[in-house]
Amino acid sequence: MIKAGIIGATGYAGQELVRLLLQHREAEIVWYGSRSYVDQKFSSVFGNVFQIVEDICKGDDLLALSEEADVIFTATPQGYLAGVLNEKILQNAKVIDLSADYRIKNVATYEKWYGIQHKSPQLIKEAVYGLCEINREQVKKARLIANPGCYPTCSTLSIYPLAKEGLIDMDTLIIDAKSGTSGAGRGTKVPNLYCEVNENIKAYGVSTHRHTPEIEEQLSYASGQNVVLNFTPHLIPMNRGILITAYAKYKEGTTPEQIRKAYEDAYREEYFVRVLEEGVCPETKWVEGSNFVDVNVKVDERTGRVIMMGAMDNITKGAAGQAVQNMNLMFGLDEAEGLRFVPLVP
Repeated sequence: MIKAGIIGATGYAGQELVRLLLQHREAEIVWYGSRSYVDQKFSSVFGNVFQIVEDICKGDDLLALSEEADVIFTATPQGYLAGVLNEKILQNAKVIDLSADYRIKNVATYEKWYGIQHKSPQLIKEAVYGLCEINREQVKKARLIANPGCYPTCSTLSIYPLAKEGLIDMDTLIIDAKSGTSGAGRGTKVPNLYCEVNENIKAYGVSTHRHTPEIEEQLSYASGQNVVLNFTPHLIPMNRGILITAYAKYKEGTTPEQIRKAYEDAYREEYFVRVLEEGVCPETKWVEGSNFVDVNVKVDERTGRVIMMGAMDNITKGAAGQAVQNMNLMFGLDEAEGLRFVPLVP
């Protein structure tokens, strides 16, 4: 059995990790870490695991945890892991970080967009960006995984086939994104209160959202060119889910058949990426509570643009599910172990 520890177990992503790992045949949770609830029963924080989890919450002593666990998940704020991770911890256990601390390879870019100093830049080069469908072989050999952000996961997978095949003009790329409120985390914030969110939709982080450089970096790798794009997220009144609609000019001479084939070829062998039938638009309700990403594409010959669409659960594939998928690869397990959930309906 893989012994797993979670730092930040009482946030939404941490709790989702608990839910997934409790149903994993090859893993057991040995540490429920939480600064806010030390010495309290985990089930008193999340009643859905009453009489299922009897453990109490421990602190965030990463070195002590590394001596007990084979893998550590850190579902923590930006800057936490970068400030405490060291070689000794990595010698003891593999680490999968759900924050942005090791996602962006350029330190100056990270510090500019996140507004904090990176305290362990020497580890950035080693960290593998854990988007399994694209970096599977690197993930298998890694000891430090930078688990991708939710918006970057859905955006990248929705656009990747056309970027990789060079079928779109990357300079014309625009991404419109919508997310449920769980993406903002479990902390109390006035903009996320029920009365503020209900019966409302609003854009936020316009031209400044910190997932922008992560998306640009990954699509730059895919396309082989420096990508600069517009990314605009919106908050919508639902708990879970992300919907991406991206637009770009397609290259002259490109046919709808080529565009469709790019998606089918890219994801034919991918269990968790479902290319929908032609004419079917992705919907968040068909992926809720699952590790699936539904994608599709529509060619608008009238405008010379292609519309790329994707939907996924931001807490599962966008965070905890992807982290477990990475763990499976790192330990040589079936990639889908513990993740074969049929999406929840309704």
